[in-house]
Amino acid sequence: GETAMKQAQQQKTFSVVLQKQNNIKFGKNVYINDRIPEERNEVELKCGFEEEDENEEEVLTVQDLVDFSPVYRCLHIHSVLGDEETFENYYRKQRKKQARLVLQPQSNMHETVDGYRRYFTQIVGFFVVEDHILHVTQGLVTRAYTDELWNMALSKIIAVLRAHSSYCTDPDLVLELKNLIVIFADTLQGYGFPVNRLFDLLFEIRDQYNETLLKKWAGVFRDIFEEDNYSPIPIVNEEEYKVVISKFPFQDPDLEKQSFPKKFPMSQSVPHIYIQVKEFIYASLKFSESLHRSSTEIDDMLRKSTNLLLTRTLSSCLLNLIRKPHIGLTELVQIIINTTHLEQACKYLEDFITNITNISQETVHTTRLYGLSTFKDARHAAEGEIYTKLNQKIDEFVQLADYDWTMSEPDGRASGYLMDLINFLRSIFQVFTHLPGKVAQTACMSACQHLSTSLMQMLLDSELKQISMGAVQQFNLDVIQCELFASSEPV
Repeated sequence: GETAMKQAQQQKTFSVVLQKQNNIKFGKNVYINDRIPEERNEVELKCGFEEEDENEEEVLTVQDLVDFSPVYRCLHIHSVLGDEETFENYYRKQRKKQARLVLQPQSNMHETVDGYRRYFTQIVGFFVVEDHILHVTQGLVTRAYTDELWNMALSKIIAVLRAHSSYCTDPDLVLELKNLIVIFADTLQGYGFPVNRLFDLLFEIRDQYNETLLKKWAGVFRDIFEEDNYSPIPIVNEEEYKVVISKFPFQDPDLEKQSFPKKFPMSQSVPHIYIQVKEFIYASLKFSESLHRSSTEIDDMLRKSTNLLLTRTLSSCLLNLIRKPHIGLTELVQIIINTTHLEQACKYLEDFITNITNISQETVHTTRLYGLSTFKDARHAAEGEIYTKLNQKIDEFVQLADYDWTMSEPDGRASGYLMDLINFLRSIFQVFTHLPGKVAQTACMSACQHLSTSLMQMLLDSELKQISMGAVQQFNLDVIQCELFASSEPV
């Protein structure tokens, strides 16, 4: 079984090299006056096979590895006695029992790739032997018998793989399993056994592979967000500028014109997230290779899995981040700016997938990336959190208000707590200048409304039994101060 699978793999490698060679000769890369690429490729091909010949001087066949003489002797004896049918029945019955033993998986098979490899090689070995018996003896086994045996085996194999692969949490192991199933299927297909159901199973396993990838990348995104300092990326020279541009597609003519040192508007997590989304696309592509599917289908699969990464994994990581207690107002402002840049980068990710799969977006109806909605949702959540946190801050200041409601004379200036609050709001709205206009305006409106409601509640508090004229005048000074702040166009 192991030998048969090795040979099938070599055959496949040879076909791929041949395909590449033909592409170079007849494809796009034809050099009219220069035959170097072709010649180099031919040399590579020859070297490859000379090395292989040294390693394996002869190609081993099933006859070299298995002694069939006892079967032939039995068959000969029974045929001389005119009792072939008894031996045929006996042989088929025994082999069916042996097939069931071969198809029995080990309980811990899913833990290592070697467990799966042993399982596949013993099944291949069994069917290679049956195929040999079919071709060298007359009537001991028939094509109908081997087909029936294979169908029984296939159902069992698929059930076993479904059960065992569902325990797999490591994407690398799932990928190795997929490669084994492909070689297993190619080997048996070479012996004339139908394997379409195995490729259908691979589609199920692909969904599971994507699930394990999504889990892995959720951890990657969490780490990126935890390590970020949520302040614009500072750059002191051209080299640093080029490093950031090479990782993330950012274009801003105004920033280019500025002299060093300068700052990118987004924080460190943006290029890291972008790189990781590309890494995910590569990891997802690894599974789609050699599944005997068209480029269009592979392109579609990649877009769908990338959409899941954006709309489910990255989206929930962003929402969890926004709701964390240590994320303050300045961090929220930076997160809103970050999501704007990630949203703009989505079109570059679409181009990236198109380049990998060579599918022209004009000719084929391709699935769009709905990353845009992910970043819009995150932005709305961050905006909502800004309004909430701002109101909480206002409440903290208002709690410091300590009016003497029986004072005879006002202080002649606004209360200290209110001046501190207004200075805080001024500095915060300074930070908000980087936000989209509407967000900053809404935040300012919401803050002023919340403050006026809080002041009104203070005045109408049921605990308050009497108010002197002096206290009313003092309170009025504070309200005037609020009006001055509002009319100074803080945003």
